[in-house]
Amino acid sequence: MEQVINKLRQHESANKSRWRDEANSRHENKLWLRHSQYIAMQMLDKMEELGLTQKALASQMNVSQQYISKILKGHENLSLETLAKIEDILHLKLLVPAEDESLTL
Repeated sequence: MEQVINKLRQHESANKSRWRDEANSRHENKLWLRHSQYIAMQMLDKMEELGLTQKALASQMNVSQQYISKILKGHENLSLETLAKIEDILHLKLLVPAEDESLTL
């Protein structure tokens, strides 16, 4: 048994794994992550329907393709400005107004 442990230690990484930190972060942020993942799925469906690439969407939103990639992974905490841009460009309704629509835009 000691031989096996020694062999495993030889292959041990010098860098500590961050899986526990990442798991804790997902747990702490599960509420907004659920919404972010839902938005990502809506975006992916609409992009496919429109034949729109990440690069093209990034260009229209004036952001990097890497940022779009993060959004589409469902791990990005989106600002209202970003959500509004997504809605406008992809013709999606992600933000639901209150029933009292006395605030006319």
